[in-house]
Amino acid sequence: MHLIKSAALLAALGLSATLATAQEVTLRFQHFVSPASANPTYFMQPWADAIEEQSNGRIKVELYPFMQLGGSAPSQYDLIRDGAIDGGWVIPGYQPNRFPEAEAMELPFMTSKSGEEASAAAWEFTQEYLMDDFADVHVIAAHMHGPGIVHKRGASVATLEDFAGLKLRGPSRPATMLLEKLGATPIGMPVPQFPEALSRGVVDGGVITWEMSPSLKLDELTDSHTDVAGDEALYNLYFIWAMNKDVYEGLPDDLRAIIDANSGMMASRWAGRAHDTGDVVGRDVMAADGNEIAQLSEAETDRIKALGAEVTADWIAEMDAKGYDGAALVTSAQAAVAANRAAE
Repeated sequence: MHLIKSAALLAALGLSATLATAQEVTLRFQHFVSPASANPTYFMQPWADAIEEQSNGRIKVELYPFMQLGGSAPSQYDLIRDGAIDGGWVIPGYQPNRFPEAEAMELPFMTSKSGEEASAAAWEFTQEYLMDDFADVHVIAAHMHGPGIVHKRGASVATLEDFAGLKLRGPSRPATMLLEKLGATPIGMPVPQFPEALSRGVVDGGVITWEMSPSLKLDELTDSHTDVAGDEALYNLYFIWAMNKDVYEGLPDDLRAIIDANSGMMASRWAGRAHDTGDVVGRDVMAADGNEIAQLSEAETDRIKALGAEVTADWIAEMDAKGYDGAALVTSAQAAVAANRAAE
């Protein structure tokens, strides 16, 4: 009987050890949008699946949408830094003036309309200028979404003058600077607040991507969607996909290597490509629901580009006043965009 009990105990211990080995780490990553939107669907979940598969189940990545673990979208960076969550999706622009150099990638007409191309440039720019700014987290990817579109109630904007007096949601400081130059009244707010602001009449519309439109129900809350002419985006937004530094550094070497293999340029392109895929889907949904799909003429786009150049000049002057080389930042961002567009 003693031998039987001992054997049973050893078997139980062996089973426990097997289970412990099968899954050594659970990482909780958080974001602030619908799990059905483009980045979670085409990047975050496939990324999590790849990590689990390549680690033979030793790492499990749990994704929590809609800030289910607590906090707000603007607090994401601090939640990751402080270890409240293991990782997540961050828009540095949600904390104005905290990461000012990142705004270079968000200036008007800086990037192409390809999220993947823009994201490759974002990763290069991040390596050159921003890693010290993000030194208290571990950056997995830096990326951009696709082109920002003007969504509004009523008829589309057809001329520069049509922006006058419109209350439009903007996601970042460069975007709101541009909206103000256009004659609109910019209202900065994170994406989760946008649908309610529309339904309550706080805003007449706003700028956001095609891919976010279905999950925000913009087919119901707005009537028209307007892009600019040409290959350059009216505006773009800069993101990082990051994890807590202590958690990353505390992983065993072989598991940390799996995170590394799914990081950097490849992950940044992957995230940008997810937005490109979602943009096609989102535009089709808006069109299928009968909303007006419009594009500004080249002449009107050129008028807006001229105002965008004024925004960039103002931004350079601001950065210079803060002790940065604003012109160098803009030149470097433009060079990264040009190089990665040529590489396609």
